[in-house]
Amino acid sequence: MFESLTERLGRTFKALRGQGRLSEDNIKDALRDVRMALLEADVALPVVRDFINQVRERAIGKEVLESLTPGQAMIGVVRDELTALMGAANEDLQLNVPPPAVILMAGLQGAGKTTTVAKLARFLKERRKKSVMVASCDIYRPAAIEQLKTLAGEVGVNFHPSDVGQDPVAIAQAAVEAARKQFIDVLIIDTAGRLHIDAAMMDEIQRLHAALQPVETLFVVDSMTGQDAANTAKAFNDALPLTGVILTKTDGDARGGAALSVRHITGKPIKFLGVGEKTEALEPFHPDRLASRILGMGDILSLVEQAEQSIDRDQAEKLANKLKKGKGFDLEDFREQVQQMRKMGGMASLLDKLPGMGNVPEEVKGQLSDKEFSRTEAIINSMTLKERRFPDIIKGSRKRRIAAGSGTQVQDVNRLLKQFDQMQRMMKKMSKGGLGKLMKGLGGKLPGRMPF
Repeated sequence: MFESLTERLGRTFKALRGQGRLSEDNIKDALRDVRMALLEADVALPVVRDFINQVRERAIGKEVLESLTPGQAMIGVVRDELTALMGAANEDLQLNVPPPAVILMAGLQGAGKTTTVAKLARFLKERRKKSVMVASCDIYRPAAIEQLKTLAGEVGVNFHPSDVGQDPVAIAQAAVEAARKQFIDVLIIDTAGRLHIDAAMMDEIQRLHAALQPVETLFVVDSMTGQDAANTAKAFNDALPLTGVILTKTDGDARGGAALSVRHITGKPIKFLGVGEKTEALEPFHPDRLASRILGMGDILSLVEQAEQSIDRDQAEKLANKLKKGKGFDLEDFREQVQQMRKMGGMASLLDKLPGMGNVPEEVKGQLSDKEFSRTEAIINSMTLKERRFPDIIKGSRKRRIAAGSGTQVQDVNRLLKQFDQMQRMMKKMSKGGLGKLMKGLGGKLPGRMPF
């Protein structure tokens, strides 16, 4: 997300940092570049106009012009204004009500609403330790009811049954009663989507809202629709008292215009980002962290939180103890590390949060792909347990068998063994002299074509 905007802003600020002193003229040039970058990122024109005016007002003041490092001060101003534009701080779900707290989900067809219901249910169950029930009021698509039932089973939450012959309001009211009887903390109601906004759709969801009086009414919108996402959110907000927005498919959105436009146009906060297809791919929206990512500063806090949620502590401790005892790092351990990285959302999610990744050449980023993860895992899975523990025995005929079993080429097996050899040496350095010695040995470079 924001790849093109980050790259464009990076070039602009690099030129600014080269200036010994900022003047109204070079600030004007920089702001023109920022304006173009935002418009190319599909940010709505009124939003761009207000944003540039705010930045100009602060940049031409003493804060920037009299700074010892005016280029850095200018970046600080842009970061602060980006944060303010997106809502200043994370706005959490307001669930402090007598149970069940009802969350009503609205949105157009194709925005990923039903999948988002499951993602949110999983988030509340695993991170907030809430008991959750989901119900579908989409009587127009029987497949939607079945899809939600399947997803509820996958994430381990309660599902309230419904069918196409029922009235949506009757389904919702029965779900509330069932949730109350089962002492459920949160009930999430999935509603029908349409391909466009129409009167019948709005009337139905307004009836649902009046009957349920939900504590949260969340609008789910596809971020890849850019300015249209913000405009659609506004149309829903005019008809419903929305409490927040969930942006989906942000992992496929290189421009990011929706994230920068929604708050300004609707006045409602973005509460979550959908960052992938899997049910764990939902992140709370932090405007300050996203502003840092846009400016190529990374987002270490989210990375740490992601690691805490995903990494198997027992497995990590087992590996650490193994290395301390001087036992070798084998291909079984290597595979486990790859699996841990995949659990953290894959390479795209990780790279997005690392500082300075905007300066890494595209060909290097291409080497650090999820495809490499999948290939690595497939090759190791095709090995026998003995081969994983003693990779030195993998020679000609074994390599051919492993390649055939994993659907890869012998040269892919050779490349993996070379990567593993480099990883093994790194692990030895870590066990002997710690991380400092390892970093010194690496000289700040990625070894070979490591997939991470």
